[in-house]
Amino acid sequence: MINFIFDNPQGFWVSLMFSTVFWFVATPLIINFLKFFGFFTVVQERTAQVFILFGNVELVLTEPGFYFLWPHLTWKALIVNWLGEKREVDLRLDQAYQRSLAVNSEEGAPMGIGVWYEMFITDPLSFLFKNEDPIGSLAANVSNSTVRSLSNMPLGQMLIDRHDMSRIVREEVVKESGDWGFKLGSVYIRKVHFRDPEMIRQIESKVVNRLRQVTSAIKQDGANQVNIITSSAQKTAATEFAKAAAMRPLIVGNALRDIARDKQVSDCLFDVLEIQNILSSNANIILIPKGQVLMPQLLAAVPDGKGK
Repeated sequence: MINFIFDNPQGFWVSLMFSTVFWFVATPLIINFLKFFGFFTVVQERTAQVFILFGNVELVLTEPGFYFLWPHLTWKALIVNWLGEKREVDLRLDQAYQRSLAVNSEEGAPMGIGVWYEMFITDPLSFLFKNEDPIGSLAANVSNSTVRSLSNMPLGQMLIDRHDMSRIVREEVVKESGDWGFKLGSVYIRKVHFRDPEMIRQIESKVVNRLRQVTSAIKQDGANQVNIITSSAQKTAATEFAKAAAMRPLIVGNALRDIARDKQVSDCLFDVLEIQNILSSNANIILIPKGQVLMPQLLAAVPDGKGK
């Protein structure tokens, strides 16, 4: 091989180019040719293939994998793709949401309901041949069941109990969805709202007024509680101060009674108290020597010395 490359390099590159073109161009053509004449087919995950020839369903493949069609269709495999038809059906889970379905409550309020639901195909033949538009029919069925089963419900129940409403709608829809090859999954009422703008404004006004009333009542109740607490505290403090004021004379009286039992201690105490009162009064004190006449001493105490 190496000698061939060195001896004939041009031939090597021509062979390489030919091989590349063959594998990248001829191989897909061969595979498509074999598929067209029904030698094999590949079923992808969560898909189904239905082979129809001359108006008859010849084969239905629902499991993913690689299939040789000759053991299943015999000679019909040669012509099923160009005289017949191969339809692929998507079996994956699908979801849909319908917005603001018109429903009236028991009180006559115009309401809008949003319904979310899941579905997937379980019978490809029923899906293809029993209904011209199975997806549209299922959506219409969900809409009609929602309006029919949820109309004239009490407004309070409609705004609160979504679980029961979802269950009611699902039970209504499941009865017919199976006939079209569908299996209905979860059904959930996602949104319930008012459709009349004037009613919405009135409700908003009432809610705002009610919030103001509640806020005012809370503030007033808080102020009343503060006043009650303050009054109770003041009453308790006044009672304790009154008790303390009433106890003071008793304590002082008991102390004086104990002091009065000893005359010397009592006389000394009252002398000391009298001296403290005199000193705290800031009055002028005139001291007169013992044994002297009072009037001359008072005249001598006058600042100008004239006795006037």
